[in-house]
Amino acid sequence: MVKLFKKQIELSMRMIKSIVLCISCFVVSCTSKEKEVKKASEVITEIPAAPFKYWTWITADTTRSKEEYKAEFKKYRVNGIDAVLINTLANPEVLKKLTPLATKEGLEVHAWMFTMNRPDDAIALQHPEWYAVSKEGNSCFDTRPYIDYYQWLCPTRKESRDHILRLVENLAKVEGITSVHLDYIRYSDIFLPIGLLPKYNLKQDTELPEFDFCYCDVCIRTFQKIHHKNPKESVNTAVDIEWKQFRLTQIKKVVDEAYEIVHRYNKKLTAAVFPYPEMADHMVRQRWDKWNLDEVLPMIYHNFYNEEVDWIGFATRQGVKDLIGKQTKLHTGIYLPPMSTGDVTKAIQLAKDNGAAGISFYDGNAITEEQFEAIKTSKK
Repeated sequence: MVKLFKKQIELSMRMIKSIVLCISCFVVSCTSKEKEVKKASEVITEIPAAPFKYWTWITADTTRSKEEYKAEFKKYRVNGIDAVLINTLANPEVLKKLTPLATKEGLEVHAWMFTMNRPDDAIALQHPEWYAVSKEGNSCFDTRPYIDYYQWLCPTRKESRDHILRLVENLAKVEGITSVHLDYIRYSDIFLPIGLLPKYNLKQDTELPEFDFCYCDVCIRTFQKIHHKNPKESVNTAVDIEWKQFRLTQIKKVVDEAYEIVHRYNKKLTAAVFPYPEMADHMVRQRWDKWNLDEVLPMIYHNFYNEEVDWIGFATRQGVKDLIGKQTKLHTGIYLPPMSTGDVTKAIQLAKDNGAAGISFYDGNAITEEQFEAIKTSKK
């Protein structure tokens, strides 16, 4: 009996040792994993954020020499500009000449193009049916809203859309550019910025038919197939959400097709848009937070809206919030001519503080030496 009792004690002691050993191994294992997790998190936090990018929009002038452009691009780079958005009137040959000059100076090049608004487009002008039609029944081909260079094409009509996308593809083929940059990627302004209304002697308290687009046969027919009603017969199209959504969708289709095209050539798609999505939706049928874009440059031109410089921060934050969950980066666009150096410094800080990935200045030729100094100082 005594021997049996001793054996049971020995077995119990072995079991206790085994349990203690298992617990020790488990604790060591957990501690190791915690260390691994801690190490991994430390590695992640050490990844540097992308530097805040400085852009400027410029328009090409074919009468200028290579030497003049070299000097201009060098001036931008030494004064803190990282990227130039070049308007060549969608001419890839001009872009091919300027791109290597800019990249040699260390600048990114983005091919800036007028998209739905195509003033003096030689090909489009051969096709009057391609142009957007107002609710009054007037075509942008010969009756232009607000100003003579407003010659808007219809985004729904296949032929006009294909023409625009061919222009996008031709620019995307140019070696050395970083993106194709879509401007005027919207309908004509149903509402102008409030600060511009006196210039046109206008009062816009409601949607006016002469500024409401597009009511061409193709748009009406396509809409009717989906919703079985004619917006021309609507008592108040301003509250017809299906009709508004239809037009937002037509612009989105152009953008999303352009995105597919440029990515086939390993380029990005960027766009200049109205200040923030809800405002763009209301003013120009442009809901840019729904688009497939790599980077977006909202034109937060505070003085156009009779706002103070602080509004740049407010509008930037609105856009950043609307892009949560998307890969699209936002770069605040500002209009330089009326701004003091103090205003420029403040605008840059407001963009940074409110989540922008960069800031763009309109336009390069308008930047003063004092403003360049403010830009350089903000980078230190």
